[in-house]
Amino acid sequence: MSTVLNGVLLTETFVTLFVIMDPVGTVPIFLGLTSGRSPASARRAAWQAVAVSFVVITVFAFFGQQILAYLNISLPALQGAGGLLLLLVALELLTGNEKEPTAAAGTNVALVPLGTPLLAGPGAIVATMLFSRRVHSWSDFAAVALGIVLVHVALWLAMRYSLPILRLIRESGVLLVTRIAGLLLSAIAVQLIADSVRAFVAGQG
Repeated sequence: MSTVLNGVLLTETFVTLFVIMDPVGTVPIFLGLTSGRSPASARRAAWQAVAVSFVVITVFAFFGQQILAYLNISLPALQGAGGLLLLLVALELLTGNEKEPTAAAGTNVALVPLGTPLLAGPGAIVATMLFSRRVHSWSDFAAVALGIVLVHVALWLAMRYSLPILRLIRESGVLLVTRIAGLLLSAIAVQLIADSVRAFVAGQG
């Protein structure tokens, strides 16, 4: 019975995080953000983004409630901040102003916005915190941990094998993908901000 329950928990963790973090939907955004970089730099950005996301998700799985409580931060505030950050990046992609900063030596899109808040965003953080509450044994812990690991493997595979697409579509295709990525990011950002406002209003009501 325990094994069946853990199988269900593993499936729920993987499917929920897969839908929220959306490895397939990340591909055009990743291509847009890494369009001015060499293949080696783009590959490095892929695993760095996944590593950052994994660390953030893991930290919030163990200490999420304590961190937010200590800083007196609500989940809607976290959503709003993530949405505003993504909106700034989306506007740069849509207007074409991202070329200069992404080429700068000190800029690392793998950390922000790819690693967080795009991959390890408020939705993924909240879902992970909820699953961590259901851990009551080592087998439960293993199920949730494996689900998180598998999702991040899927994310890395999606971004890693988007590089052949980048070489295939060339400069004009990259420009189109960049604009699509900006549109997608802006929609995600607006949704995050709208959810944040809705949660604030519901909390006051």
